Amino acid sequence: MPFGYASPEQIMRDKADYARKGIARGRSVVVLQYQDGILFVAPNPSRALHKISEIYDRIGFAAVGRYNEFEELRLGGIRYADINGYTYDRSDVTGRGLANLYASNLGRIFTESIKSLEVEVVVAEVGDTADDDAIYRLTFDGSVFDEHGFTVMGGQAEAVLGRLKERYQEGAPLADALDVALTVLTEPGGERPAVGQLEVAVLDRNREHRKFLRLVGPRLERLLQRPAGEAPAAPASTSQEGDDDGAPTAPEGPLDDGS
Repeated sequence: MPFGYASPEQIMRDKADYARKGIARGRSVVVLQYQDGILFVAPNPSRALHKISEIYDRIGFAAVGRYNEFEELRLGGIRYADINGYTYDRSDVTGRGLANLYASNLGRIFTESIKSLEVEVVVAEVGDTADDDAIYRLTFDGSVFDEHGFTVMGGQAEAVLGRLKERYQEGAPLADALDVALTVLTEPGGERPAVGQLEVAVLDRNREHRKFLRLVGPRLERLLQRPAGEAPAAPASTSQEGDDDGAPTAPEGPLDDGS
């Protein structure tokens, strides 16, 4: 045997262990279906480095691991979606096609490079109905898992997933789904992260054209403060009869452009 020889099986095993350890260092991300679409929840104190992003009209992206590596994947997915949507038709850009692209790239890097990417990715696509929703989870070696209802990645994923299986309810309202996600992300007896320490977004099938929406500021605070199961209050009128000031006002909280 030449000095330093290692079998291909051992090399692949070492790469996989290295990637898993890197992914487990971060905090878990929860992706689950709710009544009107798909919800993404991630503890994230940074306001500039996002774990959750929009890829295209109906497609969202979430990732854990090394930021520079999954950010490169995200940008590649946006370029793929923009080129295909412009060249053919916007309806030709699908979550399945994007998942296949990511799987091919991740598998090639894992096989050919000395170091595998320390990332795990979710590609979610919201449909016209809940049955048309799709959630694809991709691991560092290019494996693709077609998830149904919910998934968890990163951190203590197995423990969080076990708690989520016990609490998940199909077709739950947004406030209830968010409450469940925060409950399973928090260690038993632990304190929930503050609003400023959370990154929350949805793919809302009821929105026109672009379905992705970040939940930030007062909008997120109202969802967290409302008791589970309580319907959102109807918006109050901003002007009274006979009031001369009828200028339109912007919705509460920062506006999100999807970027």
